[in-house]
Amino acid sequence: MRLDLTEEQQMIQATVREFADSQIKPIAADIDRAARFPHETVKGMGELGLMGMVIPEQWGGSGAGAVSYVVALEEIAKACASHAVIMSVNNSLYGDPVYRYGTDAQRERFLRPVASGHAHGCFALTEPQAGSDATNQATLAVRDEDHYVVHGRKRFITTGREASFALVFCQTDRAKGYRGISAFVVEKGTPGFTVARTEDKLGIRASDTAELVFDDCRVPAANRLGEEGQGFKIALSAIDGGRVGIAAQALGIAAGAYERSVAYARERKAFGVPIGEHQMIQWMLADMAVSIDGARLLTLRAAALKEAGRPYGTAAAMAKLFAAETAMKVTTDAIQVHGGYGFIKEYEVERAFRDAKITQLYEGTSQIQKLVIARDVLRGGGHDGA
Repeated sequence: MRLDLTEEQQMIQATVREFADSQIKPIAADIDRAARFPHETVKGMGELGLMGMVIPEQWGGSGAGAVSYVVALEEIAKACASHAVIMSVNNSLYGDPVYRYGTDAQRERFLRPVASGHAHGCFALTEPQAGSDATNQATLAVRDEDHYVVHGRKRFITTGREASFALVFCQTDRAKGYRGISAFVVEKGTPGFTVARTEDKLGIRASDTAELVFDDCRVPAANRLGEEGQGFKIALSAIDGGRVGIAAQALGIAAGAYERSVAYARERKAFGVPIGEHQMIQWMLADMAVSIDGARLLTLRAAALKEAGRPYGTAAAMAKLFAAETAMKVTTDAIQVHGGYGFIKEYEVERAFRDAKITQLYEGTSQIQKLVIARDVLRGGGHDGA
């Protein structure tokens, strides 16, 4: 893989950085405090083509590719992790599977408005008793002529309250276990589909996380994505792409906290000199820099493999694991560099610390990523062409 960005990727990076600095950064603290979904700035992201970067222009996206996507996502996450996860879900967890497995009619109806930024999509896999064990689906879809009747509930669904379309995974044949899971696009407003609650969270507070309830919800058979029993395959492929997006989000959180720490170390004085002249602070900043560069390279590698159409599942797990652990360590140390000021909201690293934690949890916990990697190692895998 090439280690330098193309001219087009550099232009995307610069454009997104300017937008994030001028439009997102000034409101990030307020929307976090109020847990307010940032409608206007997300609309602006859609106008820039960021909400469908991995989707071809034919279906409303910008067709920029996976590498440009993670480059842009890092810049958004530096300013606000909530904006980054909204962008990530729209692209990786909803847009990509609908594009890859949908018919042209489904792409026109369910993908185009989302990829163009005029609507939002969400990914409804997790249930109260099915988190890391995604095979344990209780939501049931029973065929009734040209419809399916859906019963069940989904938990911790990012953008679940705001989304116009939900990609919902249900059991259509319990006897077949995970091979009996199917995927459906359910439109908001369908009778029997309600948003039961929105969670009050530690971090990414401006991104809504909702519980969805399906009670005798009749979904047209034409809304099924792929064939019956193909749902688990669709979910896993979406999650692989989602892990690349979350790696980029974690990378951006870490990079933003690092940049604030470097600036603070130059300005803050202790014992008559800037604290950056003290070796203990220097070591912390050096560790941050090394880990962030490592996370960035792993993330770019996974994105490059995806863009090239090569296997990238293990590379995505490696990138997500390392970037998430880096985000948590870097933001913890960023607070330490800031001392007491790091513990108050005004200096922003406190928000980065809270936002970083979720990257170790969603799209598969860090422990699940280690299982994915270890299984590949034990099979004698080539680490996705590494």
